Amino acid sequence: MTATATTFLTAEGLLPTPLPDDPMPVAAAWLAEATERALQPNPNALVITTVGRETQPTARVVLCKEFVAVPGYLVFYTNYQSRKAREIAANSRVGALFHWDGLGRQVRIEGVAIRSPAEESDAYFAGRPRGSQLGAWASDQSEPVVSREALLEQLHGRAAELGVSVPPGDQPDIARPAHWGGFRLWASRVELWTEGDSRVHDRALWERRLTRDSEHSFQTGDWQSTRLQP
Repeated sequence: MTATATTFLTAEGLLPTPLPDDPMPVAAAWLAEATERALQPNPNALVITTVGRETQPTARVVLCKEFVAVPGYLVFYTNYQSRKAREIAANSRVGALFHWDGLGRQVRIEGVAIRSPAEESDAYFAGRPRGSQLGAWASDQSEPVVSREALLEQLHGRAAELGVSVPPGDQPDIARPAHWGGFRLWASRVELWTEGDSRVHDRALWERRLTRDSEHSFQTGDWQSTRLQP
């Protein structure tokens, strides 16, 4: 049986005592509830923060496309030549944030981002709308462009190279470009936050050790938790 968000909360909507051993099923249940209730257009919206040159942090919103509570990672997709991907290649330590204002809940995640297996990215790309597939080929994400017109001209040119129309219709499949795919963000630090009366919110932090054991995965240590003052 899939755990519900309320399984992990007291009657007052706060985290229980003692705290859950693992925060990821809690976060996954919160995401599932936010998706079901649809109080905002994109409940899977996720702020991703990377660190670039001269330790300058940069944040942007992506969409969380998969949340794997055990062993504990989430997946988002992007252009591997984008600024975020270049910064992850230089420093794989990444921060992430879900905020559901209508539910009074927030999840902060810190960890290590590594590329998803190619077959996983292929499968996800194959299920995207044709227009989105073409867009992955058409855009050199984060690179300058002279004008909107120049971008559209580039779109039509690359569609012609692929042998598809704009917008693409019932035509041959569009293969995933090698420069586009998924990242798995493995959590090493998770903070759960719930809104409390008079701004006496409820916060708790979990931390664990990650040890890289393959190209796409980590061995994970036990979570250690503590409550935090709001």
